[in-house]
Amino acid sequence: MRKFLGQIAASFATILALTQFAWAEPIRLTAFGDSLVQGYGLAQEDGFVPQLEAWLRDQGHAVSVSNAGVSGDTTTGGAARIDWSLADDPDGVIVLLGGNDLLRGLPPQETRANLAQIITASRSAGAEVLLIGMQAPGNYGADYKEDFDRIYPELAAAHDVVLHPSAFAGIMSETDGDPSRIAEFLQADGIHPNARGVALNVAALGPKVLDLIRRINASDNGVDG
Repeated sequence: MRKFLGQIAASFATILALTQFAWAEPIRLTAFGDSLVQGYGLAQEDGFVPQLEAWLRDQGHAVSVSNAGVSGDTTTGGAARIDWSLADDPDGVIVLLGGNDLLRGLPPQETRANLAQIITASRSAGAEVLLIGMQAPGNYGADYKEDFDRIYPELAAAHDVVLHPSAFAGIMSETDGDPSRIAEFLQADGIHPNARGVALNVAALGPKVLDLIRRINASDNGVDG
């Protein structure tokens, strides 16, 4: 009889644990950025956010990703709207901004200050941060490129946030940087990834998002990330 009661207790504990797991809220991420996040030129299901959610689901993670992408946004625009974008209290923020700063040739120090403000606001709100890097083209000159390209790794180190070096890492890896092949994964404007390009970029980014999730879980458990 005692053994039977023990088995019942063990079964009840297992059911309770599974029930608690089933009802646990998914981790909530906010993808904060420009048209690369918003999904410019793509069917809804082909955009960055839906493809990232699907990738994470395939990895066995219950994660919801909110789309806080605004086409044409610069880091100045991002810094101006970050506070209300954090109103739903996300667990983590994925920051993908800077491309439009490059298109406009804005000063790198301005971009750096704006991104620092976005990171600081996110961390102050209790969210872990994943910063996605951008690289300047060479047509602004070597000094500009050097100053801009240093922004992301230096900010990540200074603020202790997760860094993904390049928003286009997946495409660049698939094509070895060959311009004639890169075009296969871009829309007609030659700037925005098509659905296949997004899939490559998401797959390259995915492991860094898993790092972000680990930090969030560690923070929730009172462990330094």
